[in-house]
Amino acid sequence: MSAVPPATRAEQQAALDAAYAVCRGIAAEHGKSYFLATRLLTPDRRPAVHALYAAARVADDIVDVGADQPGRDPEGELLAWSKAALEELEAGWSDDPVRLALVHTYRRYDIAREHLVDFLAAMTSDLDVTGYADLAALDRYMWGSASVIGLQVLPVLGTAPGVAREEAAPHAIALGEAFQLTNFLRDVGEDVDRGRVYLPADLMAAHGVTREQLESKRFDDRFRQLMREMVEVVRRRYDDAAPGTPMLAPESRDCVRAATELYGGILGAIERADYRVLDRRVSVSRPRRLAVFARRLTAAQLARVSVTIAQPKSRSSTGA
Repeated sequence: MSAVPPATRAEQQAALDAAYAVCRGIAAEHGKSYFLATRLLTPDRRPAVHALYAAARVADDIVDVGADQPGRDPEGELLAWSKAALEELEAGWSDDPVRLALVHTYRRYDIAREHLVDFLAAMTSDLDVTGYADLAALDRYMWGSASVIGLQVLPVLGTAPGVAREEAAPHAIALGEAFQLTNFLRDVGEDVDRGRVYLPADLMAAHGVTREQLESKRFDDRFRQLMREMVEVVRRRYDDAAPGTPMLAPESRDCVRAATELYGGILGAIERADYRVLDRRVSVSRPRRLAVFARRLTAAQLARVSVTIAQPKSRSSTGA
């Protein structure tokens, strides 16, 4: 049975505000670099980006409970969550706060329903796919898990005058993939503990690295060379994404620049750790995150002032 929205406009707005607040909390807790970068967006854009992050996080966490919490049914839970999300997207309302914010964001920014379908399909594949033969196979998986995330966020960020969304889309895709590949390299040890390996099997074989080696957390020069090659692969994705930033709305560019610098900084942290990611999780330090934020803040504020002067103030941050 479809959820029924509250009877009055004020009640609907209160429910939306509460839903977006939940998503903001999830983003702040689990995506510290990502959340900090969103602070550089105009206030009207932030809730939507938090909603997209929170929905992706919730779905991903459902998949991971199978490894972390025996006795749970991740397949059944993900199926139920996915079915509800797609039905609620059509209906326009949800009683679940994360899905309500997701539905509202999709409808407000006219995001293609197919992006949600493809994302949920990728999450479903994580339930039983444990590895990828080559980079092409990994790219096919990342279409749903990363590429469409870039396509979801793009309408929220907006494009510069005269730039069509389709023109910026390939770069948004590349950035989504670069971010996820960065996570894959950072999280090799955690992922293998859950039974999944996101390093291409052919590259592993070329460097003499086995799945058993990853599972036993055995670091050696072969693994170091594999990771070095993968870092270069990821940096090329960042290079592919770079021309897209000037195509964005001016007030959104510093958020993307900060996020790129912070996530790209993870690659530097991996290198400084001598690629030892099997038994530890490298990260960008809090002072480093704050320094990046501070460096971008002035430019972001100037862009916001320009937008405020040029456009009338919206009625609410969530735009219901």
